[in-house]
Amino acid sequence: MSIPTLYAHPFSSYCQKVLVALYENDTPFTYRSLEDPAANAELQALWPMKRFPVLVDGGRTVMEASIIIEHLALARPGPVRLLPDDPAAALDVRLMDRFFDNYISTPQQKFVFNAIRPEGVRDPYGVDEAGRMLDTAYRWLDGVMVSRTWATGDAFTLADCAAAPALFYADWTRPIPTDCPNVRAYRNRLLARPSFARAVDEARPFRPYFPLGAPDRD
Repeated sequence: MSIPTLYAHPFSSYCQKVLVALYENDTPFTYRSLEDPAANAELQALWPMKRFPVLVDGGRTVMEASIIIEHLALARPGPVRLLPDDPAAALDVRLMDRFFDNYISTPQQKFVFNAIRPEGVRDPYGVDEAGRMLDTAYRWLDGVMVSRTWATGDAFTLADCAAAPALFYADWTRPIPTDCPNVRAYRNRLLARPSFARAVDEARPFRPYFPLGAPDRD
């Protein structure tokens, strides 16, 4: 059986999301790092939007991080069940996955994209709005995590694959407030998870790419 090929960049949050899923189950794969211009050309041929990660598996091209992880759960299941079999529990996981992508990653990336724009076309209002969304998301999540180890309870799932890079970069961008101790503790648990710790270490050489200035921690 052939192994899948992943087109990804180690410093990308959405690529790290998929890498965590792959590392959780020790899934063999070929890593086409987008630091390589040839890999970039291959990616563009596969997906003209040029967004990543992209997985090629058995002749099928799979886009979007959440869909890639669901594909892996179906096509290459492992001992860590990242999506529960129970339909209602799976909905809870998908909800939290969307929360981390839409209400943590999206506003966090607003800060980053604004920083790399030419100064004359920056969007300070949009950045302020994104900051308010992050603050609201942190406080909502703090209440959710009062009695949870992982995003939906005791099991590590797709939602935690999303949470790990989302909270990692969000805290660099707009630090998690001290009055959100449950979110801060959850982020620390994610950093200690071997699958995410590996992704963080692989991305370490690329920290100078962070346009807001990577802090000397984590």
